[in-house]
Amino acid sequence: MLLLSAKPSPQEMIYYTSLIQRLFQSSIYLVFGFFLDVGLILVHCPSSPRLCCNNLSVKEVLPPTLDPASEFPADIFDGTTKLFIAYVCPFAQRVWITRNCKGLQDKIKVIAVDLDNRPAWYKEKVYPANKVPSLVHNNEVKGESLDLIRYLDEKFEGPSLLPEDPAKTEFAEELLSYSDSFNGAVFSSIRADGIGEVGSAFDYLENALGKFDDGPFFLGTFSLVDIAYAPFVERFQPFLLDVKKYDITEGRPKLAAWIEEVNKIEAYKATKYDQNELLAALKRRFGIDTA
Repeated sequence: MLLLSAKPSPQEMIYYTSLIQRLFQSSIYLVFGFFLDVGLILVHCPSSPRLCCNNLSVKEVLPPTLDPASEFPADIFDGTTKLFIAYVCPFAQRVWITRNCKGLQDKIKVIAVDLDNRPAWYKEKVYPANKVPSLVHNNEVKGESLDLIRYLDEKFEGPSLLPEDPAKTEFAEELLSYSDSFNGAVFSSIRADGIGEVGSAFDYLENALGKFDDGPFFLGTFSLVDIAYAPFVERFQPFLLDVKKYDITEGRPKLAAWIEEVNKIEAYKATKYDQNELLAALKRRFGIDTA
């Protein structure tokens, strides 16, 4: 409390006026600092899926690939969550991207296995189906990529990767259901002479990308639908161009724009594998000379 004499002197008036000004300035700084802190929190904890998917400030150090010579990790069933992937596998990449978009790098540990030379303990002790991806959560093992991306989105913290808009939700279900048919059509075309059904498969994506006009992605903003398709388009585009001399973006401007925008998503970019390695792996799979 400030105590003023009944009739303060000029010196006292100057002193107390200066003191009140300093107190007033301090209160402004406190209020400003509070809102600055709130702003910083909002920057680091975005609610927008695309902002979160682009909020990877530190590059993740990827674990080495485990093969038959690798020992069974003692901490697999210690209660923490593990995601088994193979770096070349597009199905596993779906779940890896989702994990990154949800900001779960510290909550879900990635473990990579050699898809062509898997450790025996993976089938015996972890996942009898002997496929990737698989997720160890609460000491239970789950599989199937489309099921897992939904599971991560529903059960873990982070922004939702599916919209609340009923029309977009319905369309998301349609596109997720079609993804297996899309992949099947492209793989069949790779085995066939000419391009087969590949044109109609990519036409479907081009038309789907025109459904909503509030963004470059299938549902406007980046979502599980983009995550479901991106790893496969990443592989099909260079393969078809190299082997079939077929450019999937020719005459499909929306698909070309989508590919460009997806490649800006940090959560996706962190999962991309060397394109030459992917091309060689696909050629080996289909018995095509890689020389």
